[in-house]
Amino acid sequence: MNHWQPQGTVYGTLLNFRREWDLWAPRMTQDPHKAAPQAPVLYVKSANTFNPGKVLVLQDGVKEVDIGASWGLVMGEQGHIEGVALLNDWSVPHSSYFRPPVKFRCRDGYLGCGLTPVPLSALDMASLSISVQVNGQHVQTVQMSDVVRPMARLLADVAEFMTLQAGDVLMLGTDVLETGQRPRARAGDTVCLMAPGFTPWVQTVEAEAS
Repeated sequence: MNHWQPQGTVYGTLLNFRREWDLWAPRMTQDPHKAAPQAPVLYVKSANTFNPGKVLVLQDGVKEVDIGASWGLVMGEQGHIEGVALLNDWSVPHSSYFRPPVKFRCRDGYLGCGLTPVPLSALDMASLSISVQVNGQHVQTVQMSDVVRPMARLLADVAEFMTLQAGDVLMLGTDVLETGQRPRARAGDTVCLMAPGFTPWVQTVEAEAS
């Protein structure tokens, strides 16, 4: 039975896939930042989001959610990577990264995380991919080869301004479709993430009980 969940803080990474970076590049020189980010753009998935179960319950009138297929680097002692987790970083669809409100990313259950992490030594990270299916239909392929900052560089860049503790998880980011949106799911949909070396991760989206 799947039951794993993070023991520390989970950090997500924005704009770490080339397609999304390129889509946002023309706006990076606009207010308020006026330049492209020089360091990784991180956000936190709080503990209330951890969801090792098979169901994501929509809340407060939310009708659809973005699917965020990602890998999470599970940290051990002294910067060692203890394992790699297959995660679904759910979020409420939103259009801006300048001030991504907590209410879009940190709702209860919005981090699908039930699978036991796989040892890093068992994976060829550079060639990894995630196949995203909704109701049995393929909707997205996420390729590690498309990241802006590969695993080693992302870890090094993050280490310049913060220390990851044992039990923390650093997600490598989530990709977008050609439209600039992430694939979406609604109540009644079943979402499956499949990646070589990992057990498929399946969750069903349900409407909030009335």
